[in-house]
Formats: sequence, structure tokens, C-alpha cells
Amino acid sequence: MIAPLADAVEEVVRDGDIVALEGFTHLIPHAAGHELIRRNKRDLTLVRMTPDIVYDQLIGMGCARKLVFSWGGNPGVGSLHRFRDAVEHGWPRPLELEEHSHAGMAAAYAAGASNLPFGVLRGYLAGDLPPQTRVEPIICPFTGEQLAAVPALRPDVGIVHAQQADRRGNVQLWGILGVQKEVVLASTRSIVTVEEIVDELEPRPGAVVLPSWVVDAVALAPGGARPSYAHGYYDRDNDFYVAWDEISRDREHFRGWMQQHVLGVAATAA
Repeated sequence: MIAPLADAVEEVVRDGDIVALEGFTHLIPHAAGHELIRRNKRDLTLVRMTPDIVYDQLIGMGCARKLVFSWGGNPGVGSLHRFRDAVEHGWPRPLELEEHSHAGMAAAYAAGASNLPFGVLRGYLAGDLPPQTRVEPIICPFTGEQLAAVPALRPDVGIVHAQQADRRGNVQLWGILGVQKEVVLASTRSIVTVEEIVDELEPRPGAVVLPSWVVDAVALAPGGARPSYAHGYYDRDNDFYVAWDEISRDREHFRGWMQQHVLGVAATAA
């Protein structure tokens, strides 16, 4: 269905859900993350390979109970202060962590998208991560090689941002892609925000097309990836990533900024 973002989030996302918002440096679904905050969604297990500013905001506003991730930070700047405050001081609530490698997360998403119980990779064989996360050694039945198995990621809700959808709900995204296709296919329900809705999708080299039958809701959200970028539409706002370091350091400054720029602002209508 094509619906306003507020309606899509209210209909598709439930308190206590496992929710993955994906997009690797590009097409990060900030508008959808902000709507989760406005809808006051709670007790979420948030999943993302590279949680950055939008997850800092979700965590700082008390939406998250747990984070499943493989790297966390403000890219090119430093720490996520709301993330750190939740882990170190339990503010605004304690945050449970499940940390993986990038390869482990990618294998887990691919397994979920393929309806398999686990993903297999070479990795997790040394270091201090294996005892702290969900991974088990397995032996290849054909070669005898020891490999690592990670449980499939099967989110309740997968959320991504894309450049275009057509009026039938088919979606196309292009440029630098992460695991957007895998997260939509792995998830029980999904939302895609888009820059524009067009009559027909024009085929593009290297693009990914998500057919309407794997997407529960499409919501028009121009600028919905800002401050990240949408290839062909707008550039990354590097200055905002730098500014976020200061905005997010202090709890009250953070809450005031969120009140003015997120809670006090209506979502873009479809």
C-alpha cells in the first residue's frame, strides 16, 4: 500500500518489535526513524550494521531495549553520546547489546532473506567477540573445516529508504547499496520511504528493484535520508554530522533539539 508515513509506522510497527533500519552511508531512513520516535514506539530491539545518528536519536529518546549491530559511531566524527550514555549509565534506560562483525551481520541477513536458520562464514575463530555474542562453531560436513554459524536475522519490521516507487508499490534504489534488499526479504513486515512516486520505474544499471509483494507500505518522504544522502537527489550533510557531536553530548540539549526538530515537526505526507 502507499500511505502517509505516520500511518505506515502506526500500522506496521508494534511495541516490542525487532526493527531494522538499513542503508550503508547512503539512503539511511532518517524520516522513518523520526516517525518511530513521534509514534512513541517502545521496547524495540533495533538492528543495524552501522548504527549512527538516527539510532543515537532512537536510543536517546527511550525507544530501544536492545541493539544488534556490528559497528557504532558518528562516521568521521567520533562516539554516539546517547548510545554511550545508555550503555554506561542506563539513561534514559538500560540498553542490551549484541555485537557482531560486519561479515557476521551480512551472513545473518542473507540467511534470513533465504528463509534459512543460520548463516555460515569464516570468522569469529579468535579474539574476544565470540564469547560475547550469538555464534557457534560448526564443522563443514564436506571438508572438515571449522566455520562459524550465526543465527538468521528475521526482523519483525525492515525499514529502508529508496529513490523511487511506482504507483503500484514497486520500489527502485540505486547507488551505494548495503543490505536493503536482504533486510526487506528477511523481515515479516516492511516499510519503504521514497524520494518520489513515479508512473513507471525507469531501469537503471546496478539498481535493485523490490517488487510490491515484498513491501507492506510505501511512504513518500522527500529528503527522508537527510543528513545522509540520496544519489541523484541531494548530497550528504557533512556539517550536521559534526554538529551532532555537540548537540548530543548533553542530555537536556539533546532533548531540546529533538523536541524542536523531530517531535515538533510533522512527517511528510504521502
